[in-house]
Amino acid sequence: MHSNLGILRDIDALQLLHTWTGREVLDVGCGPGHLSRALAELGATVRGFEPDPIQAEKNALAPAHEGVSFALAPAQELPVADSSVDVVILSRSLHHVPIELMDQALAEARRALRSGGLLIVLEPDIHGQFSQLLRPFHDETRVRAEAIAALDRAAASFRSSVEHWYTVEARFDSFADFKAKMLAKSFNEIVAERIDQPEVAAAFEAGLDGAGYRFTNPIRVRLLTER
Repeated sequence: MHSNLGILRDIDALQLLHTWTGREVLDVGCGPGHLSRALAELGATVRGFEPDPIQAEKNALAPAHEGVSFALAPAQELPVADSSVDVVILSRSLHHVPIELMDQALAEARRALRSGGLLIVLEPDIHGQFSQLLRPFHDETRVRAEAIAALDRAAASFRSSVEHWYTVEARFDSFADFKAKMLAKSFNEIVAERIDQPEVAAAFEAGLDGAGYRFTNPIRVRLLTER
């Protein structure tokens, strides 16, 4: 089963696809925790795990948010009991797992799920405008393909696998704004010199949309139901 949900934010797509009130959720590779907090606003209890120690420390020092807790942990070694949660989410994080550990990360997610629980994996399409903008200085073509291959392998272990698509928009006020946001991500090894290329600047200017800049990207969302 496939469907295209249109232009949405991640949280809007997830709200369309699942009910969150009372759900116990693991947000694996949670980054700064925006999605974790948004899911808690929908009634979930969320534990966000981040493998990058710099970002994990920022999460630990951030103001408390009801229904959310954060910890340092990699996707392939989740500090949770077997069959203990309703949903595990990897939002744009599976392709950040080392390729040789992707299968283990998905097995860990399945281990944490209760019977009938749901693994939700969001992965951006490499052919999208925003992904193509990043390619000259941050090419994720191989790791994203490997992430999808790992998902395909994992599907046989689950009761069912369903895929949907939606489109997100990235907006920036200027090239300086774009550059600053790219460099702020400590979990990516991006340096300013690689962004400051004529190829990148030209691709960015092609996104001019009124007073700012706009880039779209299709997102694949795979929902796998535990047996």
